Amino acid sequence: MSSQEKLYAGVFRALLTEEALDRAGRKTRSTFDGEVAEIEGLAGLAVLDSELVERAKAMSVVYTAVAAFENTVREFITKVMLENAGANWWEEKVSERIRTAAEKRRDDKSKIKWHPQRGEDPINYTMLPNLINIIRQNEEIFLAFLPDIDWAASVFDTIERSRNVIMHSGTLTKRDISRLGSLIRDWAAQVAT
Repeated sequence: MSSQEKLYAGVFRALLTEEALDRAGRKTRSTFDGEVAEIEGLAGLAVLDSELVERAKAMSVVYTAVAAFENTVREFITKVMLENAGANWWEEKVSERIRTAAEKRRDDKSKIKWHPQRGEDPINYTMLPNLINIIRQNEEIFLAFLPDIDWAASVFDTIERSRNVIMHSGTLTKRDISRLGSLIRDWAAQVAT
């Protein structure tokens, strides 16, 4: 096959892939932008101070990174513990204090039936400081993935500080955002399984 024929074959495969993605319901940028505009309208952004809205929108990107990080950690812990401690890991390998706090939070949230919940799994109700405590309580298992538990604790602590600023309507500096991004990238590279 000549190089020109290879090029045409590659382009044809790419076009078929694009078409298949569209048929499967891939969202286009314009569809996504329309959904965002609808959500902005429902949330009442138009009646708020535009400068404050723009600052909050910038922090929403950072919030997305922090929320995804927290859920990634929850999934990592769950996967590692299931593989190394079995299906009853939550009851057998997590302290009663952490289990009780998470289960109380889950039970309290379940009483508010008109609002969506975080899920059924109690780890979804475990806060970032207690996630590192679960890792500490099972250090022998997690040292196979982490260079040092104190390193992980330092990552969690710094991300928690940034999280708290954003969750309480604050604004991070670009330096803080850059630090946060570096820590998230370091964590992801370290625990890639």
